[in-house]
Amino acid sequence: MTAVNVPTMHIIETYFECCGFDHTFLQGGTSVYLWNLSKAFAARGHTVSVVTPAHGRLDDLRRRHDVEDLPYEDVHTVPLVLDPRVWGGFPERVDLTLRTTAHRIRLEGVDLYFLSDEYLDLLPDTFYPPYSAKGHDLVFFKPLVFQVDSVRFLRGWFGDEKAVVHAHEPYYHHLLPAALRDDPTKVVVSNVQSNMPIAKKVYAPEVRALLDLLGAPLALPGPEPEPDVPTAIVGYQQLTHLHYTYPDDYVAIYELTAEHADLIDFLSPGQLDFYAGFRDTPFETLFRRLPIAGVVRRNAHKMFVGGCAISDQWLAWDPAGVDRAEVLGGLGLDPCLPTFFHNARHAVQHKGQIELMRAVDRVLSEGLRANFVIRCIRGDGIDDPFFHEIAARHPGRLHFEWERVAEARVFCLAAASDFALFPSKFEMDTFLIAQGEAMAAGAVPIATDQRGMEHFRHAEGPETTTGFAVNRSFAEDDALLTSALADRIRQAAALWTEDPGRHRELSRRAAAVARAFTWERCADLHLAAFTPLWEGRPAVLDPQLALRHGWFDLLDDDAITPGAAIEHGDIKAYERHAPFDAEAAAQMFRAAWRRADFATCERVLARHPGAVPGPEAARLHDRVRALPGHRVEYRLTHAERVDVVRAPRGKVRALPAVRPLERTGPGVFTGPAPEADEWLLLTLSSGRVTWDEVRHD
Repeated sequence: MTAVNVPTMHIIETYFECCGFDHTFLQGGTSVYLWNLSKAFAARGHTVSVVTPAHGRLDDLRRRHDVEDLPYEDVHTVPLVLDPRVWGGFPERVDLTLRTTAHRIRLEGVDLYFLSDEYLDLLPDTFYPPYSAKGHDLVFFKPLVFQVDSVRFLRGWFGDEKAVVHAHEPYYHHLLPAALRDDPTKVVVSNVQSNMPIAKKVYAPEVRALLDLLGAPLALPGPEPEPDVPTAIVGYQQLTHLHYTYPDDYVAIYELTAEHADLIDFLSPGQLDFYAGFRDTPFETLFRRLPIAGVVRRNAHKMFVGGCAISDQWLAWDPAGVDRAEVLGGLGLDPCLPTFFHNARHAVQHKGQIELMRAVDRVLSEGLRANFVIRCIRGDGIDDPFFHEIAARHPGRLHFEWERVAEARVFCLAAASDFALFPSKFEMDTFLIAQGEAMAAGAVPIATDQRGMEHFRHAEGPETTTGFAVNRSFAEDDALLTSALADRIRQAAALWTEDPGRHRELSRRAAAVARAFTWERCADLHLAAFTPLWEGRPAVLDPQLALRHGWFDLLDDDAITPGAAIEHGDIKAYERHAPFDAEAAAQMFRAAWRRADFATCERVLARHPGAVPGPEAARLHDRVRALPGHRVEYRLTHAERVDVVRAPRGKVRALPAVRPLERTGPGVFTGPAPEADEWLLLTLSSGRVTWDEVRHD
């Protein structure tokens, strides 16, 4: 797509690290994203500024770039209000007196502004404070100091100049939207770079003091009511990486950004959908009852997809120019065998690397003739013997490495491979550039069916799919994921051997899909969203988003479709469209049954007792059967796993107890009967994870 009728704008990008223009100054992927997007905006004639800390590296920058010292000096005091429960031994308030200066590099049409002071110059090697600093070292507040300094710089340097302020990652800019909310010359776009827990919170007195300092006082929300959700479900969220509980005097970061930003930017359609509802996850039941769900609905009209992209360099390199025999032979592998590739940072839960290595070990131990090139990147090496023991068991078949290497070498490894393995978990990926890079080089993906990866189309039907999918996972050391990966690897190896034409078709399709994600496209998506803001037109709710998430109260009657009402089990919404007759009741019952939404099944039968045949209705009440010896049998044909979860007991942040019911047949599970405070966690064959109750009446 190409943006048309786009006014010339001033776009200010701001983030804690915007250093993608210089590889010696680079820490994370967001930097690369910002630099490429900024260049694409500038190439379209827009004024582009980038505001970021200098991180104590001005002297390094001067050796490689023309650094201009600006006539900007801001002497000010930043009050840090500390939570005494976390910062024991520190005063409740610490005042930081700072002298902030600004410095500019002009490069490829982009003005890069670097802010420097005593705090922003800390940690010149790593930039980011370690989490271990929390409660022990005030360097933990370096990102917060940057937020204050950046707001003051935006006001002091750019003044009344009209601009779009594009801020990245709510944790690193949660003060900005509220601080600039009354500035008629600045509109703020909040970009959600990663799927941090949506209810992640910060200390409210700290936020209040800093907004007061910035002349933007704000009445923060008070304590939240206890959610009407069983304690077993609340406690289990600690294991999902999706939600944590906080004291009453904390405020949600996403609430601060969503309520006061003018737009909310996501990297992919699936990421936006996931963050809007957490559908089919263990968190969905709790999320729907938290105040943050109301924040999402109230601000749904602001949500849009600005996208992400594959690097220009990867798209410029030619996979046909890579000598497969030389690359694989150099690793001690056989180039005549199907080759599987994985490339990600060492993050065993996020990237599914425990399950990946177990699956590789399994298929190679069975005698599968294939190569595996596994890169789990970690600068200081991997000290977990689990990885090294598996690699040692399969010399000549498994090459395992962790070193950072030149990007050109990674491209050669991907281009020399036939399949790319990306079993990411917990929906932590929002675009997954590494998967797109491997696909652009021609590797056929074998990847999790996560919403944040669905744009790569590996989970679609045979006519459009780019590869193979496994169900997403929200469990640590997930045996179901390991088995599914092993199955897909066997299928892929057989395809490569027995149907090379189909493999070539998938490879071409995968490359074509990945190569469509360019920075030009990303810039056009953003500009299409920025233009109405610039012209003073309000954001408008996408009715399809509301239908997908069952927000029927936000829609007019004629916008509601019967299919959406049935899928969400909403009888009232259906009746806004048509009478809820027996046929509609049968459809809603069966859709709810597939989702294991038994409460909706019961509501439907209460309205239409004869909507489904007797044996079909009986399954609802017969799914749990008492057995002798205080045991139960649970029957659900489309369940793959049933766990019993007990609420945490005793100390604060205690973990819940989780025990599986034994699978004794397809869809049949038995074990000790759950107690009154225990709930069943169901993993369905579709990949949906949801909850069920064993009633004790």
